[in-house]
Amino acid sequence: MTTRTEPPGKFVNTAVGPTDAPATQSSLAVPQQPGPVIDDYRQLFLNDTPLLDVRAPVEFIKGAFPTSVNRPLMTDEERHLIGIRYKQADQQSAIALGAELVTPELREQRVAAWAEFARQNPHGALYCFRGGLRSRITQQWMKEAGIELPLVSGGYKALRTFLMETLAQLCDSMKLMLIGGRTGNGKTLLIKRLGSTVDLEELANHRGSSFGGMASEQPSNIDFENAVTVAMMKLEEAGHQKVFLEDEARLIGRVCLPDTLRNAMQEAPIAILECDMQQRIENCFDDYVPDLLQRYQSTHGVEAGFSAYAEHHRGSLSRIQKRFGPARYQHALELLNIALQRHEHDADTGGYAEFIEFMLREYYDPMYDYQLSRKQQRVVARGDAEQLMHWAAQQ
Repeated sequence: MTTRTEPPGKFVNTAVGPTDAPATQSSLAVPQQPGPVIDDYRQLFLNDTPLLDVRAPVEFIKGAFPTSVNRPLMTDEERHLIGIRYKQADQQSAIALGAELVTPELREQRVAAWAEFARQNPHGALYCFRGGLRSRITQQWMKEAGIELPLVSGGYKALRTFLMETLAQLCDSMKLMLIGGRTGNGKTLLIKRLGSTVDLEELANHRGSSFGGMASEQPSNIDFENAVTVAMMKLEEAGHQKVFLEDEARLIGRVCLPDTLRNAMQEAPIAILECDMQQRIENCFDDYVPDLLQRYQSTHGVEAGFSAYAEHHRGSLSRIQKRFGPARYQHALELLNIALQRHEHDADTGGYAEFIEFMLREYYDPMYDYQLSRKQQRVVARGDAEQLMHWAAQQ
């Protein structure tokens, strides 16, 4: 990994604006570059380098990187007030306000949090939005506390740009191959066996169907895009020239496939995984009953967890009733309620099979068959999991 140290007086103050106008503790002078700088972005991601994100929480929530943790130099409110001062006056005035807001006690707390990160991650690095004032001040305060941590040249903006450019390159250079098939066919299980794969649903924290929520929040769209790119980079670095992906819609839950990847997937060949109805029912049961219930109960407790799990299913069904039609929706709801009652009161999960089969036959299969009819020309193989494993090995 490349690191460099800027000579005194040679640091270029890059585009300092409202998001890069933090507090210094004892001086209004803009700090020089106090420590080493990293500019090998590729190795940062390939090595899963722990990253200390010192942007405000509101910035971090919008998007960060798979190995980032947020230990901000400024709170959201401090950043907001300093940004206003910067726009109304100038940089020096904004820095002066920062010196008032970040008291000695607050500075000590923030340095302690950074020091803990550095102790746990001695090979980490830090960044702010552009690699400007906030990074340099953080690095300076840590240096004064006897801790050295390199900062990322260009900060978040440069890292994000690198990943988006890299994704475009990977979509051009790698051979994308899709695994399709009806709901419940076990596509995710096959994806995990294939090896040279990126599990888009796992990265999106969603199973992709109307009922596919996972009892916990999905990542932001930027987080998802970044994670997908890093996963593809690692495949390329390991020498893989092809990547298998599940044939996904544009949206996986509420996160959206990057346009670059989506466009490439729309040109990719598709292998259709097939299996019988009984196996599909069992696959759906495994994913949407014991696994999902365990996720809710581990978060909410046994009783509240079951209630949240039941509400998840009812809410998911309710959201598709307009497309499903009133008669089929009412019948599906009756089957679901019977299954939930047997499960909750008698510990009997046998009622789910009828509900699952009804949903597959009446809702998912017609929808999938229509979608597949529009891309038949890209279908290059069909078969069960073992047959597709053999097919994939020949590609």
